[in-house]
Amino acid sequence: MLGLDWVFVIVGEVLISVGVFCDVMAAIGLHRLPNFYCRLHSLTLGAIGGAVLPLIGIAILSLGCDFLGMYRFYIVGGSIVTAVMILVVAPIGSHAIARAAYRSGVEKPWPVVIDMLALRKGATTEGKVEAGGESKA
Repeated sequence: MLGLDWVFVIVGEVLISVGVFCDVMAAIGLHRLPNFYCRLHSLTLGAIGGAVLPLIGIAILSLGCDFLGMYRFYIVGGSIVTAVMILVVAPIGSHAIARAAYRSGVEKPWPVVIDMLALRKGATTEGKVEAGGESKA
């Protein structure tokens, strides 16, 4: 059983390291990407990859730590429940933020090839390429 404990520890540490990498990439994307929607995508990557993966890594890591006793199962349960909650809530929240920013007109999406939301509302998309592939401008 000692060998299996080390496998749990190593897999948990790898998942935590991948989560750190996702957080670093999200931070770089936040500063380097050109517009609001790309930055929001980067932040969602940080929330999913940078929070869910380390939480699953902590759950697996704690399974390999015998010195925690029965508390390791509490850590596993709490980590898995939290990871599932973040996995469900983060994409919904980022979608709601992006939709509100688009509908309020605070942030214009650019560059846009086809703006299907504007076409559905019947708004004109001057200078943009329409669904037929021809430019209106």
